[in-house]
Amino acid sequence: MIRTYKILSALLSYPSAAFQKAAHDMIVALNVERLLPAPQRAKVCALVAEIAERDLLDAQADYVELFDRTRALSLHLFEHVHGESRDRGQAMVSLRERYRAAGFDIASNELPDYLPLFVEFLATRSAREAQAMLAEPLHILAALAQRLRKRGSRYADAFEALGCLASRRPADAAVDEILKADVDDPNDLASLDRSWEEAEVRFGPSDAAGGGCPKSRQPARKPVAAAQTSGLETGADA
Repeated sequence: MIRTYKILSALLSYPSAAFQKAAHDMIVALNVERLLPAPQRAKVCALVAEIAERDLLDAQADYVELFDRTRALSLHLFEHVHGESRDRGQAMVSLRERYRAAGFDIASNELPDYLPLFVEFLATRSAREAQAMLAEPLHILAALAQRLRKRGSRYADAFEALGCLASRRPADAAVDEILKADVDDPNDLASLDRSWEEAEVRFGPSDAAGGGCPKSRQPARKPVAAAQTSGLETGADA
């Protein structure tokens, strides 16, 4: 288990009391493993500490505003390259099979391209394989880091940390292609509701089965980093 990936997965997940409780241990683990370069590691540790020290409800509200109400910052990777096209469905199937072939099971209510889930999967691979797989959606991660930086969000540090771990740098043209996409108004709740409904119908079981409103996105599996730390093909060349 590569602890740095596991911690980054937890960091990009919906904030929880378990994460806050384990923050000190996660910071220690990052500094012991030293997988990230020192400057980037310091930024990630600072973000972990910041979330741990905040009021939990405030941290959760900010997370939802960023990642659940702003489609331009969606944590579902294929949304940024396939949108709602049929290609996205096939990409989901291929990625799910990739997980299964490696013996990595996911809960039925989460899509395979959910970034915290993907990074959690990388934590189970060898360092070399994780670096190679992370390079595949790197242009998406770089674009999201830029968008977060423009909003003044320190979550950009987590995305830039992932970029440091990849086996290559993203192509500028591929990043620009993502950045040129239309950015939805985060206050356009009607558009948001439509996108959730379409995702539920087209890509498998979800919260819709319970008849209620979509819940804030949370890790498909319990984030081990928080509890125990005491070909992703995207349709564009990276």
